[in-house]
Amino acid sequence: MSSNRRKLIAVIGATGQQGGAVVRALQAQGQFKVRALTRHPGKHRGLADEVVEADLDRPETLDAAFAGAHGVFLVTNFWEPGTDEVKQATAAVRAAKEAGVKHFIWSTLPDVEKISGGKLHVPHFSGKAKVDRIVKEAGFARHTFVVAPFFYQNLVGLMAPQKQEDGTLGWALPVDPTVRGIHMGDILEIGDIVAGAFAHPGDAGNGEYLPLVGDFMSFSEIVDTLNRQGHEFSFKPVPGEAFAKLFPGAAEIAATFAWFQTHTYLGSDSRDQIALANKVAGRQPTRFSAWARANLPVHASA
Repeated sequence: MSSNRRKLIAVIGATGQQGGAVVRALQAQGQFKVRALTRHPGKHRGLADEVVEADLDRPETLDAAFAGAHGVFLVTNFWEPGTDEVKQATAAVRAAKEAGVKHFIWSTLPDVEKISGGKLHVPHFSGKAKVDRIVKEAGFARHTFVVAPFFYQNLVGLMAPQKQEDGTLGWALPVDPTVRGIHMGDILEIGDIVAGAFAHPGDAGNGEYLPLVGDFMSFSEIVDTLNRQGHEFSFKPVPGEAFAKLFPGAAEIAATFAWFQTHTYLGSDSRDQIALANKVAGRQPTRFSAWARANLPVHASA
């Protein structure tokens, strides 16, 4: 199909991990024309069929960003200082609706506060969950929720193994390592689910939740998998109350692991949703052992 005839998908956060993965998957699929949205289009020429300025904190940029788009993928970045995810998403939803967008896909997470009955406070999950209702009530012809997992990439980034007091390399975290509660995946594969949802709106455009899950593991299983590949990592459980006082932001990390342990990452039995996500993506996500073998080589941790 010529590029003039293909429907246009606008991708917010096109230079980030999730948005970038969506751009690449849509381009590989070839069914849609892709408009990459970024605050700095001049730095990213050639990223997609079109590269257009969009800033979620400047709603006036969104009208042109969404003009003529059939679909929009939205992800917000909780960790960017000053981010108000609900305010940003509301602006994007409103602009997309006014632009006549037919299919809106939002990258969300479980509502920790609601599911835990207010016992656990994990804003980087629940803030995204609060947007779900805004998307549902906007009245798009099609809408879909994709759910990002615990990134495999965390284990070589923010949560890379650290030198411990006993001299070993590993993790000291506020979680029972024997409890299987972590839905994990390679975040770069979320694009396949999003592209599949845009391509198959009958299967995935009616408010479905599509989680990316390559593996479901306990921390002991994570460490055992890595050590079978030749690493010598250790794990030490730390009481949540003690961990929460270790550094700024530690309390939310402690609450996050309490969430994994008590309710699992996805917060419910999500097997049917995971199966639909894999069907829509047209592939099985990469298992942790395969990803680790390629991305966490033994010599790098020696």
